[in-house]
Amino acid sequence: MKDTKARIQQTALDLFSRRGYEAVSVSDIAGALGMTKGALYRHFESKQAIFESILRAMEEADARQARRFELPEEGADADPAAYEGAAPERILSFSLAMFRHWTEDPFAAAFRRLLTLEQYRSPQMGRLYRQYLSEGPMNYVADLLGGLGLPDPLGRAAAFYGPMFLLYSVCDGAEDKEAVTALLADTLEKEMKDLMGGKV
Repeated sequence: MKDTKARIQQTALDLFSRRGYEAVSVSDIAGALGMTKGALYRHFESKQAIFESILRAMEEADARQARRFELPEEGADADPAAYEGAAPERILSFSLAMFRHWTEDPFAAAFRRLLTLEQYRSPQMGRLYRQYLSEGPMNYVADLLGGLGLPDPLGRAAAFYGPMFLLYSVCDGAEDKEAVTALLADTLEKEMKDLMGGKV
């Protein structure tokens, strides 16, 4: 049952990321899976229910990554103490892991393409795009840098996160994706050294 739900989620997400959310019907999803609509409805009551399950999966993946690098899961407003003194090495490793997640993981990469495609068509998708790919990550980095006591954390976060944001698009079209990831690793390491006065 869980495997079938995961297959439905991935197939729906792949279709959404290529055609757009509104252009894909439950019949399209069922057809791509080789099942009837009735069989699909036994797992999800609607296309919206499938999308909501995709959002939950992405939230869980984000939380797992934060836990993996011992970084806060909640926002700084909810738990300011959690942002105090996060090791710069963890911030750097977390950022590189998130880049790989968003570019290499089939589920996350399709979700990123969906939000990129739909951000101007739907206010909800625009909010999700900002939450997951632009303002959200930049503000998270700003909170982490602020917790290190650095001045102008938002400006510094823009300088740190900007290359990552740009290289998502570069990576999508690159023949040598590892070279793009290596470029990002070098860029972020230099930026973190600058932020920390040469100490990382």
